[in-house]
Amino acid sequence: MGGEQERLRALYQSYLEACNEHDFTRMSTFYASPISINDTPTDPTRVTEQFVPLVSAFPDWRWEVRHELVEGDLVALHFSVAGTHFGDFRGIAATGRRVVTSEFTLYRVEGDKFTHVWDITDMDAVLEQITATETQ
Repeated sequence: MGGEQERLRALYQSYLEACNEHDFTRMSTFYASPISINDTPTDPTRVTEQFVPLVSAFPDWRWEVRHELVEGDLVALHFSVAGTHFGDFRGIAATGRRVVTSEFTLYRVEGDKFTHVWDITDMDAVLEQITATETQ
């Protein structure tokens, strides 16, 4: 069992490297086709397409694992996610502000592919940080 847990940790680490390099082509190789995202069957290319506006607005966007749990065919992660607002995001022009938020993701893995992903990212916190008025 320990060997399988280590294999899944290594698989996820390879995926995380692709994510943090914003290598969408490599990211898509980790996805089953279709992949279930929050219980919706999705084409793998649509998954990576969702990251394009994000990394366009935050070119230094990075996921940092704070907690990881591997059990059976599941990988659960708690991330700290951060980036600097250098481009338009949801109609908000670049502010140059550094943002940090939390993300929780659960993956189901079959072989070397993610078949299911359940994800919650606090994008409201990102919007609050880039629209907050300066108070001093």
